[in-house]
Amino acid sequence: MNPDVTKLRIKIFADGADKAGMLEMARKPHIAGLTTNPTLMRKAGISDYRAFAKEVLAAIKDKPISFEVFADDMPEMKRQAREIATWGDNVYVKIPVTNTKREPTTELVRELAGAGVKLNVTAICTLDQVRDVAQALKGGAPSVVSVFAGRIADTGRDPIPLMKEALSICRAAGKSIELLWASPRELLNIIQAAEIGCDIITVTPDLLKKLELVGKDLGDFSLETVQMFFKDAQACGFKL
Repeated sequence: MNPDVTKLRIKIFADGADKAGMLEMARKPHIAGLTTNPTLMRKAGISDYRAFAKEVLAAIKDKPISFEVFADDMPEMKRQAREIATWGDNVYVKIPVTNTKREPTTELVRELAGAGVKLNVTAICTLDQVRDVAQALKGGAPSVVSVFAGRIADTGRDPIPLMKEALSICRAAGKSIELLWASPRELLNIIQAAEIGCDIITVTPDLLKKLELVGKDLGDFSLETVQMFFKDAQACGFKL
């Protein structure tokens, strides 16, 4: 049976930092939320973090949006998280699972979640990290555990068994915790994430453009590919 992206039981979050693109995605009914990060902001040429975030939030009030702290020490992470959380009821604060010195942010996550700050704990790649973060979030505000399945796959490991176990860990920790499949590499990842029961998947602009291909007739796709090769050969003026 051909998959239908509109019938998949998973929330698709648009991942990006281009304001116009974010507003466009927010208007689409199949986009349930949005995420961004400092790397995407740098690529988009953003220099005023607060101004950018508030402009986006002034236009998008009905879907969750994650904004990330950018400090490397715990007290400053906490201060930034507290401020970001005040920007809107739909704001989730992204906290990296460790800082650059590999020091876990678990205690900070526990404190913020307990204080009612909605969190998106990001850059997770191991089950030990999932366990620690889930326990820190347990009983706290609504939260997201972002496991970078795409990066795991980049190392030659199959992320699906790990994601299944991560889901079990999150479910055991409480209903307020959602599992997010981060860094997808292809549309198939949306189907895979939905099939194992992930709550959310982030999808980058290049993949979002391909959503219309989900369930496409493969015979038609084959013909279109042949037509493309023929057209390009003619355009090059090839002769033998």
